[in-house]
Amino acid sequence: MRYVFMSFSCTQLPLAGYLALAKSLGYEGIEPRPGWDHRHGIELSADATERARLRRMIKDSGVAVACLSPGLRFADPETAPQQIAEASAYIDLAADIDAPRVRVFGGELGKGIDRDTAIDLVADALQSLAPQARARGVTLCMETHDAWTNPDHVVAVLERVNDPHVRAVWDIMHPLRTSGWSIRDAWTRLRPWIEHVHIHDGTLEQSKLEFAPIGKGHYDIPAVFTCLTEMGYNGYLSGEWINCDDTIDLATELASMKFLEVAAQR
Repeated sequence: MRYVFMSFSCTQLPLAGYLALAKSLGYEGIEPRPGWDHRHGIELSADATERARLRRMIKDSGVAVACLSPGLRFADPETAPQQIAEASAYIDLAADIDAPRVRVFGGELGKGIDRDTAIDLVADALQSLAPQARARGVTLCMETHDAWTNPDHVVAVLERVNDPHVRAVWDIMHPLRTSGWSIRDAWTRLRPWIEHVHIHDGTLEQSKLEFAPIGKGHYDIPAVFTCLTEMGYNGYLSGEWINCDDTIDLATELASMKFLEVAAQR
């Protein structure tokens, strides 16, 4: 397995510093969050010259951009056309800097939209983007997030799209905390589509989410590693720790995850 962390952990570092921090700590990649007030500079506004410079910087660093994680959402018909256009632009940005994945959300359901209609809306959006993603060597990854924390709903979309360039981000927190799925049950349902993983530990309470160091919260993190080991997963695990500089130490998190990976392989 390979380890990355999202730009939430160093929001004010420019890309050079972000890459240098990842390398110094032993992480193999980064996951920038464009569209937020993060200083990495991997944004839609970057022109061709800037994108070429960013790509060279990334290549020279020896650290990969595992995934771009904008906040794209498709389940509201009023905003879906604009979101599809933005997703198309992000596919090009990802390809231009040699990032192989773009994370997407399903999004909150539009007013008066039922679940079946929402599944159709999200599937239609992703299906319309799949040819461009395929042509540019990018995989769109739908996360178990927001109104789509139930793995059944994500799978319904992916089965409808039925394209190898449209897969899943398994965020291990949301199906458990919001939809009541165990780690193993969520993994079992999502397994054929898992392309990328978001990992974190913390509280289970709906009313108050607090992050905790790996192994110190309420999630069965060893089960995550057992499941991923069973499937021979060799992709990225991305630590997503938001506004928790006083709680999370990136070096300790990496050591904890590597320890659990080795333990799962015994």
